[in-house]
Amino acid sequence: MYRANAKQNLEVAEVLKNGIGQQKLCSDQLKAFLDITSCRSSVLGGHINVCNSCGFKKQAYNSCHNRHCPKCQFLKQEQWVDKLKGRLIPGRYFHIVFSVPHLLNQLFYINQTKCYKLLFDAASEALKNAGRNPNFIGAETGAVAVLHTWGQTLSYHPHIHMLVPAGGLSEDGMEWISTPKKFFVPVKALSKIFRGILVRRLKQYINKNSFKLPENFDDFNTLKQKLYDKNWNVYSKKALGGINNVLSYLGRYSHRVAISNNRLVSADRSKVTFRYKNYRNMARQQLITLTCAEFARRFLQHILPTGFYKIRYYGILAAANCNTKRQRAISLIGKTIWLPVLEGLNAYEVYRTLTGKDPIRCPKCKDGIMLRYKTEPAPG
Repeated sequence: MYRANAKQNLEVAEVLKNGIGQQKLCSDQLKAFLDITSCRSSVLGGHINVCNSCGFKKQAYNSCHNRHCPKCQFLKQEQWVDKLKGRLIPGRYFHIVFSVPHLLNQLFYINQTKCYKLLFDAASEALKNAGRNPNFIGAETGAVAVLHTWGQTLSYHPHIHMLVPAGGLSEDGMEWISTPKKFFVPVKALSKIFRGILVRRLKQYINKNSFKLPENFDDFNTLKQKLYDKNWNVYSKKALGGINNVLSYLGRYSHRVAISNNRLVSADRSKVTFRYKNYRNMARQQLITLTCAEFARRFLQHILPTGFYKIRYYGILAAANCNTKRQRAISLIGKTIWLPVLEGLNAYEVYRTLTGKDPIRCPKCKDGIMLRYKTEPAPG
């Protein structure tokens, strides 16, 4: 049995190796599995760094750069958040989460590309319609949207996290209309709008035979009745603080993978135990133990289709509106925006800026520079 401690860190990669067995993987899952289990190992090749002062040698292996790898997200996340500084509108933001009921999980899983796009489209349209409703805000707003497909125990749970400015542009674009401090729009109304849009679009896809249907799939009218019998709860959190809080908050969601190495508590060749937040019990930290095979199955079901963008921008935050509606909103609000500080820097410079540590400085003598002495190509 291995346990996480200060001297030894457990890794998702090792658990996946122990649990993969004879599981059948699609091409995207297989690539992610091979990348994650090879990351920073001799499989991907590497090089030896040598200090030009004391001669100290250090082996360094290449990273896989896969977006699902727990070890490859730190710099990507920080660079993206920094770039976003110059794109966001200053002020307060709401965190809104759009989820689909479990009844749709199987349909979504076997039609991931189309269904995830459908989820983005339905959530953004619901937000747009609610924002423009004169009974609520009566303004055009925007959002940064991030797709997640997992729950805390790695269960399949597709949902969209949205950061939404606490206000929007009036119809004539001449006024910034702020929302109430406690909520964006009433969540019950937003939930019903979202449900109506998503069910309507589901019908369009099914009528066009655009979906692969589960074996036990009901006819659409039966499915529709079941969906309308359920309360769809869109979650909305009160407005966040200033832009620093917004960026820090969003950074935790943007490049997150299904589970990070630091959540693993113990593991052996047959089972693994990890921490999770039980939101039904005041978000308390609890432990769950799974077989390595079940852990691998749950983790790999969250591998996104190749080329699918899990981060998208809408409304006044969309790329097409960056120099028009977004600039108008900033001028009306009258607050300064943050400028990126990492743009144009290479990976070494980004790391040094973020951590205060110089990655090319010799860790032993502290004076010399670590120079690449020998490159070791990947085997085969």
